Amino acid sequence: MRLTSLTDYAVVMLSAAARHGAEARLSATLLSDETGVPLPTAQKLMGRLAASGLLHSARGTGGGFVLARPAAAISLADIVEAVEGPIAMTACVEDGRHDCGLEEACRVKPHWSAVNHAVKGALGGISLATLAAPAPPVPAAATFTGTPA
Repeated sequence: MRLTSLTDYAVVMLSAAARHGAEARLSATLLSDETGVPLPTAQKLMGRLAASGLLHSARGTGGGFVLARPAAAISLADIVEAVEGPIAMTACVEDGRHDCGLEEACRVKPHWSAVNHAVKGALGGISLATLAAPAPPVPAAATFTGTPA
């Protein structure tokens, strides 16, 4: 599984927004400048994130975008689904999809829901607050004192 660049950019932009605080009014231009996401892409994503309910927008003087919920209440799964749509590892876990030629005899299909649930749970367990926090320090590399093999 690989997320699209749009999803990656959305995570980067929302992380930057979260670092500004819950009440900060932000523009696509500001977040584009701060993150390096191209402005047209930032504008497109801000609209999509607002439509999905992750951002609120206000027009006019003092307008802009704000997070719709506290960063701790927005998960990575929420962001992925806002950009990519529902998380589904295979088509057979999507409601109403029956386009697989192996579906009738497939012995794996009953297990895909558990896999899908695990992936969605893992993404749901990571909050925007965590993603916006400074990265933990990387431990110093251990010095090799033995002989090479």
